[in-house]
Amino acid sequence: MRWTYKPFPADEVGALGKHTSAGPVIAELLLRNGLGDHAAAASFLRPVLADLNDPFLLTNVQAGAARLRKAIDAGEDIVVLGDYDVDGVSSTALLVSILRRFGSQPRFVVPRRMEDGYGLSRSAIDRALERGKPQLFIALDCGTNSHEEVAYLVSQGIDVMVVDHHRSKETPLGQGLLINPHVHGCTGDEAWHNLCTVGLVFKLAHGLLKLLRAENHPVAHSIKLRDYLDLAAMGTVADLVPLTGENRILARFGLRILQGCERPGVRALMQIAGVKPDHGINPVDISFRLGPRINASGRLADAALSVELMLSDDEQFCDETAQQLDAFNRERQEIERHITEEAERMIESEFADWPGIVLFGENWHPGVVGIVAGRVTRKYNRPCVVLGNEGIYAKGSGRSVNGVNLVEVLGTCSDELTNWGGHPMAVGVSLEKAHLPGFRTRFAEAVRLAAGSDLIEPILTISAWLTPDQINEQLMEGLEAMQPFGQGNPEPVFGVRGVVLRSRPDVFKQAHFRFNFDDARGRRLFGVAWKMANRLPPTGVPLDFAVELAWNYFNDRKLLQLELVDWRVSE
Repeated sequence: MRWTYKPFPADEVGALGKHTSAGPVIAELLLRNGLGDHAAAASFLRPVLADLNDPFLLTNVQAGAARLRKAIDAGEDIVVLGDYDVDGVSSTALLVSILRRFGSQPRFVVPRRMEDGYGLSRSAIDRALERGKPQLFIALDCGTNSHEEVAYLVSQGIDVMVVDHHRSKETPLGQGLLINPHVHGCTGDEAWHNLCTVGLVFKLAHGLLKLLRAENHPVAHSIKLRDYLDLAAMGTVADLVPLTGENRILARFGLRILQGCERPGVRALMQIAGVKPDHGINPVDISFRLGPRINASGRLADAALSVELMLSDDEQFCDETAQQLDAFNRERQEIERHITEEAERMIESEFADWPGIVLFGENWHPGVVGIVAGRVTRKYNRPCVVLGNEGIYAKGSGRSVNGVNLVEVLGTCSDELTNWGGHPMAVGVSLEKAHLPGFRTRFAEAVRLAAGSDLIEPILTISAWLTPDQINEQLMEGLEAMQPFGQGNPEPVFGVRGVVLRSRPDVFKQAHFRFNFDDARGRRLFGVAWKMANRLPPTGVPLDFAVELAWNYFNDRKLLQLELVDWRVSE
């Protein structure tokens, strides 16, 4: 692994640290995130909900809010169809919950992956209309490119609203009302380009409340929109959108609401997933504990179950449903483990030197290949598309690495594909199996052109170099102000030079090890290295450590812990 570090001028670091009162280490992290402007840096460290922009500045939100107001006033029948991932589930739960507060009883439908395929498909629509035609049909986290499906709904006399953040591959929808900043982009709307669908739904709900409060609607004044930030945070974090700008505000305050854990379904899910709110809620709790369980029902069964969990006040139902999602997740993990092992063997035997990789297995479940794509992408540091079997089609997901935009890459070989969509870091893909060889070759070439030769060797970016005595509670307080970490605001990796281990690392569970060393004043620092027991650092030799910093909660104690990312012998 190649370590890289870009220093910043000491006077810039000093001036920013002094202006923000954050100190030099945090100032360097701010500069690394492009926040050299003093006002922008101060705002980043101390975000407030009041910094959320007027929702009506986002194209079509005012028209969408007016259409919802009409539906509420007239008691219209509303159907909400949301995608089956965490963003779609949280978007559906948020909108349905708000509409219920106004006396509406919207029906909600989630596509069944194996029956309906991805997004706003005709089979999902037909299932949504089984109980009659609504006056208003709202598609969430899908629909931007569904020209024929939207036209079909309109031909049935149904008004259609689409709220989506996926890129448009062709001309914008000719019918229906579309809220998507990537389609209606114009100068000055950059604040919303990185919102995922739940962020856009939050803006729509804000717009609806703004309209109705202006009319002194009693229910509108009783609703506190901040109570829905937990749903906004879950979708925003899980969908891997940059946690900057409005996303940062939604995620930061939403994680606080999650920590309060007022929603019975979320509370039950946290308990079964081992998330402890009193230890604080971080993005990793969503990404690796809550999100996979919410996703599991959509991957293996019906994601409507996850929406029902988010909406329910029935404690028994929530407990039973959380257990069911946990069981789905364990099943998903076992399937995923087998596919990952096969995928890694395939890469190492056939595609070891390919810059971009496309994998397919006849026995692979299309519902879990997205997780496998994420795993092999991280391990081999290359964009990967992993496809499962669906009749005459190969269907699955792709994941990317920093610097390679998958939407642009797929755009160069889209004629090989039956269907595709997504955003720069994650996409869904479907194609006829007969087109696999051509797609595989063209995808690899497109990645090579996009990334050059920087993909094969993993690169570790050092955010700042520390001395051991700088690793203390004061620094942890500064890092807390930088939270939440994620896309666009990565978890900092700190370099520490000249570490000397006096005792051999302690291996546990045959995969991990613990270590400790002393700073210049004799204070002992403790750390852990996950899945690195096959690469133990030597004792008595000066070493450079690359570490992340975290609090470890153990026996009611809160201890500062270093998490080793990589090590090397000091030069």
